Order: sequence, then C-alpha cells, then structure tokens
Amino acid sequence: MQSVPRHKLCRATADSGTASSGTASSGTRAAAVGLLAGFAGFGAGAVNLAISASLLLPPAAGAGAPPAGGVAAAGAVAGIWGLAILAWTVLTLRRGQLLWTGPATALLVGAALVHALAAAGGQPLSSGSLAVSHLAALLLTLMILAAAGWLRRRNSGAAMAAAGAATAAAGADTAGLRPGRLLLAAFGCAVLVAAVATPGLAASTAGQLAVPHGSHGTPASGHHGG
Repeated sequence: MQSVPRHKLCRATADSGTASSGTASSGTRAAAVGLLAGFAGFGAGAVNLAISASLLLPPAAGAGAPPAGGVAAAGAVAGIWGLAILAWTVLTLRRGQLLWTGPATALLVGAALVHALAAAGGQPLSSGSLAVSHLAALLLTLMILAAAGWLRRRNSGAAMAAAGAATAAAGADTAGLRPGRLLLAAFGCAVLVAAVATPGLAASTAGQLAVPHGSHGTPASGHHGG
C-alpha cells in the first residue's frame, strides 16, 4: 500500500476545510436572504392591508359618507393583495423555497408599478396621506423582488452542477449554517423592514387615529373637580 506524503495530506485536509467553510458561508447567506424576503413579505402584506383599510374606511366615513365606488374597489384589491402576500410568504418560509416564482414575480412587479404611480401622485384614488404608505409598500416589494432574484440566480447556478455534487452541497447548506451570523442577519433584516414598514403604517388611517402613548390615562382637560 502506497503511503500518502504528509504535506499532501495536510493540503487536502486544508482544502476540504476551506470548501466546507465556503459552503457554510454560502448556505448562511442564502438563509439570510430568504429571511429578508420573508420579513419584507410580512411588512408588505401589513402595509397593503393598512392601505386597504384607509381606502375602505376613510375618516369621512365616520360622518356617514361611504367611499366612492372606485375607491372601494381599490381598497378591496389592496386588501386581497395584502392577504395574498402574507399567504405566499408563510408558505414560502414553511417550504424553505420560493413558490410560484413566475406568477409571483409578475404580480410583484405589477404591484410595484402601482405603488410607484400612487406614491408619485399619478393615481387619483390615492389620498395624499397614503403617499408614504405606497412608498413603503413599494420599497418592501422591491426588497422581495431583489431577494427572490438573488435566490433564483443562486439556485440556477447550483442546478448546473452534477446531481451528486448538488445533493451534497444542499446537505452541507442545511447542516453547516452558522447560527451566530444567521441570528445577526435576521436581526438586521428585521430592523431594516421595520424601519420601512413603520412609517407606512403610521401614515395610514389607523396610524393617524392611533392614541399617542403619552395620552393613555390622561384626564381630559377642562373637567376639574369643583
């Protein structure tokens, strides 16, 4: 039996460790990008539901003036779209992969165009206060598209490898994730999405009618006891 020189054995071990480290880093990046798409999906769904509520229940509705037919239809579409994004996000995160990439991408691109027109004042059904909400929904939709595009390119590159190598790499991606880096990435994604979604929610009707935190339990002025 021919012995392997020690320096070659050490080099092979080092190369194997470098490849394993690179695979773990790639898997962690893919998982982080997937989390970004998921958080952005939840944020976009919530903002679209807020836009729907603002169109269906405008402040004037409290005085007995229901929204016009076109505004009500736009509100219904926004509500359905918000629920659809939330459902797609939940299923995607549960499966661990993008679902219905073709139709989902087409719908997201269309929604981004609608939000861009509404934020720019190109849609008469959008009130001025909802411009910030539409802008937030636009940014969140673009986040989903960017993350989904990155994941599709990565999966396409992996599919070009041999079947055995692709199977081994998939197993390494699952087993070799770096929890510390993934936790930091999840925190960063959550902060980024919250920074975009919060102004959009605050600009909606529900956000404008919310009671400020400092006013809870404050007695009304002008009602002092004798």
